[in-house]
Amino acid sequence: MDMKKYAAEAIGTFWLTFAGCGSAVIAAGFPQVGIGLVGVSLAFGLSVVTMAYAIGHISGCHLNPAVTVGLAAGGRFPAGQILPYVIAQVCGAIVAAELLYVIASGAPGFDVTKGFASNGYDAHSPGQYSMIACFVTEVVMTMMFLFVIMGATHGRAPAGFAPLAIGLALVMIHLVSIPVTNTSVNPARSTGPALFVGGWALSQLWLFWVAPLIGGALGGVIYRWLSEEPAGVVVGAKTA
Repeated sequence: MDMKKYAAEAIGTFWLTFAGCGSAVIAAGFPQVGIGLVGVSLAFGLSVVTMAYAIGHISGCHLNPAVTVGLAAGGRFPAGQILPYVIAQVCGAIVAAELLYVIASGAPGFDVTKGFASNGYDAHSPGQYSMIACFVTEVVMTMMFLFVIMGATHGRAPAGFAPLAIGLALVMIHLVSIPVTNTSVNPARSTGPALFVGGWALSQLWLFWVAPLIGGALGGVIYRWLSEEPAGVVVGAKTA
């Protein structure tokens, strides 16, 4: 039933956004025991691994509009299902950001304008990287993320290991790109926190939709060209 797939995507994207962004907002800089860049990277990767095992058999566990678009571009997902998947993902991310805001605002000195795990460029990039550098980073990182997803879920790939490969790829992506953009590669994950920060976060949100969607489509198309697909392989929908 399609509604169960959409619910699974909303829940999964909620978990990715809440756990990943929550690790950055609540735990990254905590005195003496802060988890830092490596910890945040692991939190995002582990959120995908855990949800892939939990809901992969229900919805395909996209958790990301760029993944949905990339899988469609790669011939793995029906184009007619893109919009409801994206809506479910964005809704899940917004609910996660709202809950994270409620929790984080319970600490003295909390200031949502300090970033709230939002993505940005120029003055709002953690390393103050330019808009072009951030755009290129998001395109390339999302492209390679889709490339790994397509390969790990290929019919001839080792069975049962796809969630680990995909989660580890997301860890690697964060290790490289947190200093550049605070790492998006996921428009839904970017949208949730940006709605609470407002101002600059919303004005720069366009980049974290456009670049990942381009990168996702490129990754899907390149892998589709590179590797012949076994008949009937569809991620997140019934096989043919």
